[in-house]
Amino acid sequence: MNRRLANLFTFAGFSSAVLVASLLAAADPKSDPKADPKAAGPAAALHGFRWKFPCKEIMPDQPKPGADCVSALVTGDPNKTDNFKSEVSFGGEKGKSYDVTLRFRGVVEPMMYKDGKMDGDYFYIGGAPNNGTYNIYKIEIASPKSHYFLNRQDKVGHQIFTIDYTKTIRIDGGSAITLSGDGQNGRLISNFKKLTVPEIAPEPFNGQFVQMDVVKVEEVKAEAGK
Repeated sequence: MNRRLANLFTFAGFSSAVLVASLLAAADPKSDPKADPKAAGPAAALHGFRWKFPCKEIMPDQPKPGADCVSALVTGDPNKTDNFKSEVSFGGEKGKSYDVTLRFRGVVEPMMYKDGKMDGDYFYIGGAPNNGTYNIYKIEIASPKSHYFLNRQDKVGHQIFTIDYTKTIRIDGGSAITLSGDGQNGRLISNFKKLTVPEIAPEPFNGQFVQMDVVKVEEVKAEAGK
């Protein structure tokens, strides 16, 4: 069924929420055991953060190719409540800038973006969403003002795939950072391939996720004479 035409469901009842939580617990992605939180330094608030879009339904033993599912995030209008946001603060010293190398791993659906810049197969710098129904994974930096998207593709469709890549972004000391996800319509492409991510999700996650781990933080040295 085309995702735009699919029926939208609301998330009903406390008991349903408890059931969903219990079903997801066993397959919830974990922090990379090889990653050292101390290495994150001023970026500690970013280390191990996960964007998660869980499915409300139980994962079938044999999912149908291209299957979508109802988002377990929805608490009301699926066009307005299929989203989440987390605001954190970067450490370091005010007046200094840092180059932060981040590793992104997960299981995602495609999304198109526009008016920005491609950086590799999936990372997108600046710009805006270019579709009204697929999942958005976003990082916003207050200083220097910038934003990034994590699941860029040339076209959307009922596809699911893994990502594993590393990017370096600049963040000023003390900057506010907003980490957000928006499913836009209360549905998502399910993990119908039962994809896994070594080390952080050895069992198929019932939905989609991206985990961010801090690889390295380096202070940007001022140029001589400036």
